Amino acid sequence: MLKYHIQTSGRSLHAQEMSFNDIRTTLQALCAIFDNCNSLHTNAYDEAITTPTEESVRRALAIQLVINREFGLNFCENPLQGSFIVDELTDLVEEAVYAEFERISERGGVLGAMDTMYQRSKIQDESLHYESKKHDGSLPLIGVNTFLPPAGQEETIEGRELMRSSDEEKDEQIAQLAAFQSRHADASPAAIARLQQVAEDRGNIFNELMSAGQVCSLGQISGALYEVGGIYRRNM
Repeated sequence: MLKYHIQTSGRSLHAQEMSFNDIRTTLQALCAIFDNCNSLHTNAYDEAITTPTEESVRRALAIQLVINREFGLNFCENPLQGSFIVDELTDLVEEAVYAEFERISERGGVLGAMDTMYQRSKIQDESLHYESKKHDGSLPLIGVNTFLPPAGQEETIEGRELMRSSDEEKDEQIAQLAAFQSRHADASPAAIARLQQVAEDRGNIFNELMSAGQVCSLGQISGALYEVGGIYRRNM
């Protein structure tokens, strides 16, 4: 009934033994494809340290291609359907999702929960929980906190290509931004005002964002919304 998109877990990407990340992503992709996702994004193994390179993106895409075109079990739709563990996990996930919906409803819906930074806090708490388990070893991660390589034999990243913009590319982007803002200097104030008004009225700002994006830069839009709703500051 709805398009079903999956992105593999960025949290499972680690800088230590970085080449192992492709194995984790492959297993996550298998789960997604076996569950009939309509759209799938497989993370590049080096996203833990850099913007993905052309080489790593090609490897990430190859994961999907190999599963879809070479892995015979995938030719059977829902190969795991009917197994007890999958049914049980499905029920547990469904129960947890409904419970989360209830917690959001109790806070006045999505907008009400955002007022108290509920969603942000949940993400922050889950990240802290995961990192704590990773560092104390209660969540085993091969090559990260268990089965570590002998001293001196760790995987190194020296000489690995990192995606970084040159000074010329940065200057060019700044010039393009200034030119864009100059071309739309007459139209952008009205678009910003409409966007802020919809935000203040607690309306659906999606349409206004689409319109404002035609004549305003991301920085202008963000600044306008900051004036209405304030800027998020992480609780420490």
